[in-house]
Amino acid sequence: MLKLTDFIIDCPDTMALAAFYSAVTGREVLATSTEDWAGIQYGEIELAFQRVDEYRRPTWPGGEHPKQFHLDFEVDDIEAEQRRIVDLGATLQEDFIGSEGYGWRVYTDPVGHPFCLCRNKGVVWTGTEMAWPER
Repeated sequence: MLKLTDFIIDCPDTMALAAFYSAVTGREVLATSTEDWAGIQYGEIELAFQRVDEYRRPTWPGGEHPKQFHLDFEVDDIEAEQRRIVDLGATLQEDFIGSEGYGWRVYTDPVGHPFCLCRNKGVVWTGTEMAWPER
């Protein structure tokens, strides 16, 4: 049996990056977080941040220090969310939103990890919950 328990992101300052993603997602940093390991709980999965002493910032889209992963966040209002996350310290890198308003935008977090805000056609939001179209 196999169960995914953690998604771990290397960084130079666990508490700072955890605070950034806490503000982005609206989820609290775990009280057990330390300068070596910090986390945010998503049901059974923890989004975790691990301190790396000689951390090297990814270069996106360059290849010298390529990204190893990226996170996608589906949003109901991409413009409002962009203003909010940029105010929190994200940097817009590239825009792939089409003329109909669907697609994604690539950002980097304060230590260079890329992530996307996405607006997928057919996704329906009811309050804070979303439903994917049938695939």
